[in-house]
Amino acid sequence: MTCLRDAASPNSHTKLKLFADSAGYCQNPDCNVNLFLTVGQTEFHIAEMAHIISAGQGGPRTNQSTSEQEKGDFSNLILLCPTCHTKIDKAEQEYPEIIIKEWKKHHSEKINSVFNIKQFKNRTTARQAIVPILNENKAVFDIYGPLTDYRYNPESEIPKLWLSKIQQIILPNNRKLLRVLDNNYTLISDIEAKTVEIFRQHVLDLEAKHINQEEIEVLKFPSQLHLIFEN
Repeated sequence: MTCLRDAASPNSHTKLKLFADSAGYCQNPDCNVNLFLTVGQTEFHIAEMAHIISAGQGGPRTNQSTSEQEKGDFSNLILLCPTCHTKIDKAEQEYPEIIIKEWKKHHSEKINSVFNIKQFKNRTTARQAIVPILNENKAVFDIYGPLTDYRYNPESEIPKLWLSKIQQIILPNNRKLLRVLDNNYTLISDIEAKTVEIFRQHVLDLEAKHINQEEIEVLKFPSQLHLIFEN
């Protein structure tokens, strides 16, 4: 990721929030390329954090009245592929601040629409929305996860595929789940709310490890989440 400069640099929380908001896709609505790639046995992302108002004094869309802290704030950042990042900076007259901020707003709304993120009338319909996502994550974990017998086979490709599945399926699905849960928090019981918050920390830990490359122990996924919204 680029555009890291002193006080204008986003902190770890802001980075993760940006990845979550993008759902792993370039936030230019005319692009939307997948930012997580697998080439052969190598998994990586091509995401670049771009400042909407330049971090430097003479950069694209510079604004002398914007503080260094404001430049590093979530509201002044957008996640793009390398090509789109280069385009908005090299042709800044064609990409003013208002257009790039509209990209970001439009992308967030599109993600909610694509993922069918909305407020449901009851727990039954809310559960119908999250069960397929939970089931997909569980299937991926059961087939590729660290508890399979393949972990003992040094020639197996499964452990490498697991890392790829985390980035391409698990991380985006986790954010879908959180979006549904947060948009329907009024339907969640007090006991379920505790499970949701444990899950939220699990998501943040997993993203910190696989996006920010932090050496941390990830909080275990709360199995009770599979029962949420059950009547």
